[in-house]
Amino acid sequence: MVSYHPSLLRPSVLIAQASGIGRCPTLNAFLSTPVVSAVPLRLRPLRAAAGGAASPVSGDGGKRAVPPPAALLVFARSNFLPLALVSGVIFGLLDPTLGCLAHKYSLSKFSTFGIFIMSGLTLRTKELGTALEAWPAGLYGLGSVLLFTPFLSQFIMQVQFSPREFITGLAIFCCMPTTLSSGVILTQLVGGNSALALAMTVASNLLGIIIVPLSLARYIGTGAGVSLPTEKLFRSLVTRLLIPLIIGKVAREASKGIADFVDGNQQGFSVGNAVLLSLVPWIQVSKSRSLILSVQVEAFAAAITVGVLLHIALLAFNIATLHILSHLEKKGDSVFAKKEYTRAVILVTSQKTLPVMITVVEQLGGALGESGLLVIPCVFAHINQIIIDSIIVNWWRRRDQQFSNPK
Repeated sequence: MVSYHPSLLRPSVLIAQASGIGRCPTLNAFLSTPVVSAVPLRLRPLRAAAGGAASPVSGDGGKRAVPPPAALLVFARSNFLPLALVSGVIFGLLDPTLGCLAHKYSLSKFSTFGIFIMSGLTLRTKELGTALEAWPAGLYGLGSVLLFTPFLSQFIMQVQFSPREFITGLAIFCCMPTTLSSGVILTQLVGGNSALALAMTVASNLLGIIIVPLSLARYIGTGAGVSLPTEKLFRSLVTRLLIPLIIGKVAREASKGIADFVDGNQQGFSVGNAVLLSLVPWIQVSKSRSLILSVQVEAFAAAITVGVLLHIALLAFNIATLHILSHLEKKGDSVFAKKEYTRAVILVTSQKTLPVMITVVEQLGGALGESGLLVIPCVFAHINQIIIDSIIVNWWRRRDQQFSNPK
């Protein structure tokens, strides 16, 4: 959409008719003076710049600075999910009254249900068939997400940290399947195989309903010395994740009108998903506010650092493993040697989903500690992984442009 800024209305030549020379015209005389434009008046449009920000572009292609309000709006739109999550945490700390009221009426259960309804509505599976030729890469991705990273959680549990819930929360985060949307979106941005990314996302979240309770019982429950309600957790994941996901997907496939509406309002659904997701940390933080405020700032900083290091470790492991696998096959057409496949695998397998983790924590009923303290480090870990992977994607894109346009 093209819009116009008042300051950009500028005639090229102004010719004023004055009644006398050397006499300063009055205001009325000036306003009544006819103005003739020797060159037709041109409007300078505000177009979206390459980086996503709106910038005034003149007729000769020159760019002007973006007005601060417009720049802030563009930034908010581009980073709505992290801002919504952080805002939920801040509001819960500032005033827990509404959050505690929402917890009393189990609002988080409805928000989780809504998140996966939307996920089902936005899930497009027509391209999944094109990912079949990369099945070895997809199989490795599922193994990394559901088997290797949960195995790491037992080593995270060995870290001595206070409060203990911070480390336990990050260990639970390791046992989760991949993110529901950000991995696929980043894969599309970098030109990776989005069909493969989508296939791994769907498969890992469906299989995770079975594997996550088992991983938690083996690696987390044993390390914490508690017995987790595995069967109850499995039923909860089915009713609160799988069923709404199926309902949304069936609605999409049953009605072309619904599918077209969802596809035409992707941004609106993304905003709605982010708002629903931000409600959960808001409620959890509100409920545990007094305990959270008793934690030292150094502990928060250390927990965030551990989350960043964890994501970097997952990235390094997947990159190194895929590099080794690409050299095991001497043929040049190995799927592990094609960057569109390897980039999809790296991005998807190195991320962990927050909604499933929050659902799990709610069902544990405090068996592993205070829910708010378990969730907070994972909220920041979720935000950090998106930021880090966005930086990597931008670096990949710049490198591709350098190779495609050699000097």
